[in-house]
Parts: sequence; structure tokens; C-alpha cells
Amino acid sequence: MDWGTELWDQFEVLERHTQWGLDLLDRYVKFVKERTEVEQAYAKQLRNLVKKYLPKRPAKDDPESKFSQQQSFVQILQEVNDFAGQRELVAENLSVRVCLELVKYSQEMKQERKMHFQEGRRAQQQVQSGFKQLENSKRKFERDCREAEKAAQTAERLDQDINATKADVEKAKQQAHLRSHMAEESKNEYAAQLQRFNRDQAHFYFSQMPQIFDKLQDMDERRATRLGAGYGLLSEAELQVVPIIAKCLEGMKVAADAVDAKNDSQVLIELHKSGFARPGDVEFEDFSQPMNRAPSDSSLGTPSDGRPELRGPGRSRAKRWPFGKKNKTVALEDFSHLPPEQQRKRLQQQLEERNRELQKEVDQREALKKMKDVYEKTPQMGDPASLEPRITETLSNIERLKLEVQKYEAWLAEAESRVLSNRGDSLGRHTRPPDPPSSAPPDSSSNGSQDNKESSEEPPSEEGQDTPIYTEFDEDFEEPTSPIGQCVAIYHFEGSSEGTISMTEGEDLSLMEEDKGDGWTRVRRKQGGEGYVPTSYLRVSLN
Repeated sequence: MDWGTELWDQFEVLERHTQWGLDLLDRYVKFVKERTEVEQAYAKQLRNLVKKYLPKRPAKDDPESKFSQQQSFVQILQEVNDFAGQRELVAENLSVRVCLELVKYSQEMKQERKMHFQEGRRAQQQVQSGFKQLENSKRKFERDCREAEKAAQTAERLDQDINATKADVEKAKQQAHLRSHMAEESKNEYAAQLQRFNRDQAHFYFSQMPQIFDKLQDMDERRATRLGAGYGLLSEAELQVVPIIAKCLEGMKVAADAVDAKNDSQVLIELHKSGFARPGDVEFEDFSQPMNRAPSDSSLGTPSDGRPELRGPGRSRAKRWPFGKKNKTVALEDFSHLPPEQQRKRLQQQLEERNRELQKEVDQREALKKMKDVYEKTPQMGDPASLEPRITETLSNIERLKLEVQKYEAWLAEAESRVLSNRGDSLGRHTRPPDPPSSAPPDSSSNGSQDNKESSEEPPSEEGQDTPIYTEFDEDFEEPTSPIGQCVAIYHFEGSSEGTISMTEGEDLSLMEEDKGDGWTRVRRKQGGEGYVPTSYLRVSLN
């Protein structure tokens, strides 16, 4: 069934229906446009909310970033930010695939509809014009017939009138004959016009208008199909981002599960432990015997080297120093104004920075030397003398950094000995790599690099900067017949010095030699390569 057959006489109905369809298309486009504005506003508010609650300081400068609670909260904020990005993507897809495309399609449909109805109105006008011509020829035929009949009656009456002259009778007969002839011509013209109109009318109702109505039906069905597809894009835009949104929600769940209260407690200890020994008992001072009164050995005083040590407070209000107000102290280069443990960490950081700078200068010097050799062999590439100032500057920087490394190594050794003496440890802490905190990777800046910490034992030689930090490791390992056990890397470790080997967190390794008391264990990787890694970075199981 089609419009041209069933709705041949419903031109105005089809005109209203097709206009209604285009109006519905425009209404849906307007709805989607407002929907995209809602999505964009929602995403913008989410992003502003995330920005409001994100930490203002960089993670490396923020001690709170080391706590799992803070890390999880930041992770949740990042997931919410990613979620906002998905809402923006929904808005963008709807704007492009629905609003822009359907607006363009609506304009095309309006032009096509206008063309079809203009064609239909022209056909209607032609039929109406033909019908008017038919009516005119019909009325002319009717008028001519009456005039001919009247003229014939007049001629007959004059012919029977004895008083009429022969001339009058003859004239009346001629007039009657003329009128009869005109009526006959009108009859023929009316018959021809009628035949032509019937032919045009049949073409209009059975061919021309059905074709126009069928084109309108096809246009309207295509519009409805496209609108239905537009309806589907509304859900499709959501379904496209569902996997990403699910990952965002899963990331929030993982962040929530990552909160580790015990670990945060340990991090707090590592961040703020002073390294001081606990105050001893306050000795009784007998004021009844002023001549025998003497300061207690457990008071808090200042020795000759300018660093605080634990002593009894006597009358001083500083006897409960851990709980009193902190005095403003001037920052010193050796950080001696800090508690022993914090001083050790800061010195370790400074030593690592100096070692990195030193290695950078050494690499630059080697590069300049190679470039100079190239210039000497091929003078057209450059002047070797032009590199001398830079080489001299690099050597000067190397000497300066070597002195600073030695200075910080000495300070670090002194600080570590002070920490150990306060703890009463008999083993030298600096001979073993530090235990990594569980809340951050072992190579983070707050805990120091294991590679550079070992440099406090073996300062770089002044004769050559290429001397490895771990000079006690020998690269020529004796291959055992088989591993003595297996181990798993608990943390990531970069073996950048001679004799060490890199490993990644969770990597399975073969245990080739146990820790001999120096804090290092010899392992072999499955893909090849053998070397030393920190024992505290491993979970070992012997065969």
C-alpha cells in the first residue's frame, strides 16, 4: 500500500504530516543539543571539583603523598577526572553525530519536500486551468445554442408573418443559419476541450500525483528511519564509554582497597623519627647540700661540637624536649640543625644529587673528548680547539663535585654513626642497603637511592670518575653448578653500578649466592644476566 493509491485525494493531509515529521526531527535535535549542554556542564563541574581537592604541592615536595590514604584519595580524584572526560566524550559524540548531521539532513529533507509539493501544486494548477477552459467552452456552446435557437425562431416567425417583407425574412434566415453554424463550432470546441481535460485529469489522478505522493512517502520513510537511527545514537554514545567508566569505577575500588593503615604508620615513623635516644632517668639533686650539687649526666646540654646531646634537665624547662615548642634554627649545610635520623636522610639525598651531577659531568666530558677526536680526524667538521673551554669547564665541575661528594660522605658517615650510637646498634648501618618503605618504591627521593648510598663507603677516585660505586663486587662470577634457591623481587631495583643487576617488582630470580653479611645477594635473571641486588629487596626460599 502506498500514498499515491490510498491517499490520492489527501494532498493537504500529506502536506501537514510531512511538515510534522520534519518538526519532530528538529525537536529531537534541539533535545540532544540541550542534553550535550547538560553533559558538558556536568563534566566541567566534576573537573572543577577534582581541581579543588587535588594537592596543591607536587608529590615529591608533599610528605602526605607518601601515605596510602592520600595516594588512594588522589587516585580516586584522577578516576573522577577521567570519568568527567568520558562525559565530555558523550557530549562531543552527540553533538557531532546527532546535532550536526541531523540538522544538515533536516535541511536536505525540507528542500526535497518543498520541491515535491511545488511539483504537485503546478500539476493541480494545470488541471484547474484545464477545467476552467472546459467550463468556458461549455458556457460558450450553451450560449451559442440558445442564440441559434432564438435566431431560428425569429426567422420562422417572420416567414409566417404576411406583413414582413421578403428582405426581412431573408435576413432573418441568414442570421439563423449563422447562429446555427457558430453553435456547431462551439459544440466541436467544447467536445475537443472535454476530451483534452479528461485526458489531463486521468494523467493527474492516476499517474502524476501518485508519483509525487510516492516520492513524498519515500522521503518521509527515509526521514523516519534516519530519526530512529538518531534515537539509537543516544544510547550508543553511552555504551561506547561504559567500558572506560567501568574501569574508572574499578580504579576507585582498587584505590579504596589500597589503603594500608599499618603501612601508613610505618611511613609516618620513617618520615619523622628523630633518631634521638630516649631520655634517661632524671637524677635526684640534693639541694640540701649545695656544695655537693653537680649537673646530672643525663641533662640536655650542648657539647663542644655544637650538636645537641641528651642530658638531664636540672632546672631547665627543656627536660621534656620532645613535647615542648621547637626553636627556630638556622639551616646549616650539614643539616646538623635537624634530628639525627632526618639529618641522615637529608645528607643522603644531597649525596645522591651530587653523584648524579658528577655522573652527568663525566658523561659530558667523555662526549666532548669523542667529539674532539672526531674533529681532529676530520677537521672539516669543526675546530678541536673550540671544545677546549668546555672540556676545561667540565673538568672543573668534576673536581668541584668530587670534593662535595667527599664532604657529604663524611657528614653522612658521622650522622649514621650518631644514629647507630643512639640506637645502640653494634652493626654499621651504612654497610647494608636500607629497608625500603612499603608505601613507595625503593628508588623514591624520600628514601634515597641504594646505589648512591653505598658511595659513602667508597668515594669516587680522583684519578678517574668511571670507578664503580660498588667496588667490592667482582663481575667475574664463578658459575655454580645449579642455583641454591629461588627468590622474588619485592621492589624494583636499578642496577646501574658495576657488579649489580637490575630487577623489576615481582620478578622471579635464581639465588646463586646467599648474603654474606654485607646486605647484598647474588642472583641470576631468567632471561640471562647475573649480579648483586639488595637482600632486603628479596623474598628468598632456599632449596
